[in-house]
Amino acid sequence: MVAARQKTNNTFFGNRHIMDSTQQAAPLTVFLVEDSLAIRARLAETIRGIEGAELVGEAGTVGEAIEGIRSTHPGAVILDLQLEDGSGLEVLRAVRLASPALHVAVLTNYATDQHRRACMNAGAEFFLDKSSEFPRIREIVNGWTTGMTAQPPATRKMPTHPSK
Repeated sequence: MVAARQKTNNTFFGNRHIMDSTQQAAPLTVFLVEDSLAIRARLAETIRGIEGAELVGEAGTVGEAIEGIRSTHPGAVILDLQLEDGSGLEVLRAVRLASPALHVAVLTNYATDQHRRACMNAGAEFFLDKSSEFPRIREIVNGWTTGMTAQPPATRKMPTHPSK
């Protein structure tokens, strides 16, 4: 038996649903990981101000971040590298393999080449210096909501095996 379909501005082609341009796409869900409450509040305000983005969770520790990301299944994570109880790199490694399409931007005061390489190798899409690149978060998240990125995909390296 075929279920009745509501009359909308949708087009059905075979078993595929094609969305009319008047419909809104689902928002990009974003999870924030930052141990500084002041910076987290600033990031949350930025995310809430981006059309097409929805803040779904926040965390300040490694454990809270891993649990929160796994339970909310966001489309993107803004991740502080240095957390009060460990490294954002631990969070990235813990969630990346289960969510290979997850957008990740690392924001840190420890913007060394060594940290950049480690984060990019673990699957971060962006690695930003908090002191000079903080405003790029709006540009990056906006790009993710529209399907555009501010950096070529070739610079993103996906992990090939779990790290310990």
